[in-house]
Amino acid sequence: MHVVFAASECVPYVKTGGLADVVGALPREMAHLGHRVTVYLPYYKQVREHVPEKKPVIRSLTIPFEYYNRFVAILDGGIHDGVQFYFVDCPELFDREAPYGTETSEYADNWERFGLYCRATLEAAKQLGVPDVFHVHDWQASMVPVYLRTVYYYDSALRNAGTILTIHNASYQGWFPPETTQHLLLPWDLFTVDGLEFYDRFDFLKGGVVYADAITTVSRKYAEEIQTPAFGSGLDAILRKRASDMHGIPNGLDYTLWNPATDHKIAAHYTSDNLAGKVECRRDLLHAFGAAHISETTPVLGIVSRFATLKGFDLIAQIADRLLDRDLFLIVLGTGEPYYEGLIRTLQERFPGKISVHIGFDEILGHKINAGSDIFLMPSHFEPSGLNQMYSLKYGTVPVVRATGGLDDAVEEWNPETRTGTGFKFYGYNPDDFLAAIDRALDIFRNDKAAWTTIIRNGMAKDFSWKKPAAEYAALYEEVARRRS
Repeated sequence: MHVVFAASECVPYVKTGGLADVVGALPREMAHLGHRVTVYLPYYKQVREHVPEKKPVIRSLTIPFEYYNRFVAILDGGIHDGVQFYFVDCPELFDREAPYGTETSEYADNWERFGLYCRATLEAAKQLGVPDVFHVHDWQASMVPVYLRTVYYYDSALRNAGTILTIHNASYQGWFPPETTQHLLLPWDLFTVDGLEFYDRFDFLKGGVVYADAITTVSRKYAEEIQTPAFGSGLDAILRKRASDMHGIPNGLDYTLWNPATDHKIAAHYTSDNLAGKVECRRDLLHAFGAAHISETTPVLGIVSRFATLKGFDLIAQIADRLLDRDLFLIVLGTGEPYYEGLIRTLQERFPGKISVHIGFDEILGHKINAGSDIFLMPSHFEPSGLNQMYSLKYGTVPVVRATGGLDDAVEEWNPETRTGTGFKFYGYNPDDFLAAIDRALDIFRNDKAAWTTIIRNGMAKDFSWKKPAAEYAALYEEVARRRS
């Protein structure tokens, strides 16, 4: 089977979030299963810096808009781990400082940039290989199924190609003025409440939801949540209409990068059978954050996150005084909303010797926190997939999480009777429930070392590799291709 991935980012070429990790890992897993896999990416400035001077396999494609044409080259990115990469090159649209916008706003012409990208992907596939299935990701690639079922409806080369849309975060939908419909040469009868119209705006993601053959999300719980008003960002009604075509398939981890037995970014290696290296990683972490004085009996709590309300930092703010009054040490890594950056800095000043903070992104420190902490905090308001809870489990760092999205899927509440479970969860989005979950973890850490070791080993035994998700995707590709044949 031939699968084409259409996405706006992919490691190692360009990354702003978890989407890039998925598109970097899943195609490789599908290739390992024996499928033919192709990935199309915009040739951003960031990609050009990573892979300069690529040769064109298609020198010029004409992409029409309402009053003009754009001319696009398709560059050969080569075959890596069995996956063929192509880059859509249109310098006037993609050769910019950032993939989506400036620090203050998104680019006003993103409708044109990603409309062109989607249509160029379809035109290139006609020459380089029409797949059985186009697997498109988030709003930036959602015009692929829209174009395929409208403008290209009578195109014999593409008629039998299926489409799967993966929603990584329903909050980002690609909203633009109504005139975008005619600018993209789409018929106005698509701009309806049952089509691409969303409160008098043209909605890229909604178009993908309406026209894709199947829809997936990045966790089973999130597949349920986005069908509710609380998490659907206005698309819940139309997602409920597509419920029979909805699939929650959890993201996996790349264990070549995240494995305490082989990770070169941490101070010592360890496994669930021999945890001695984790003790050394804790010492190294405390040294890196200027806290070598912390007692071995004092639990170390870690946070690696974007500082934002959606990540639960409003809850952290509300429990901070009570939390830091306990015998513990808190390590925080991240950056984000100025209010929370200021709050975290203030806490460090008010509670010297109880909290250490690094404002900014540091990949090595992220690995050190996952390996060296005793407890990892993720109180997200919502978390479609999440990766850090899976990292922490693999590294034997016990997570305390809110039971939402991928956090709820990945973490099993500790049960002292059955000795099962991998962490601690809270359900109500309020500070008291969050603090109570932390206190449950602290109580076991301090008073029952045998149980604590069992929780650690239970978590490290979980398999979050891409093997099972890839098999689920392969089955879905075959189902969609069968429907279209």
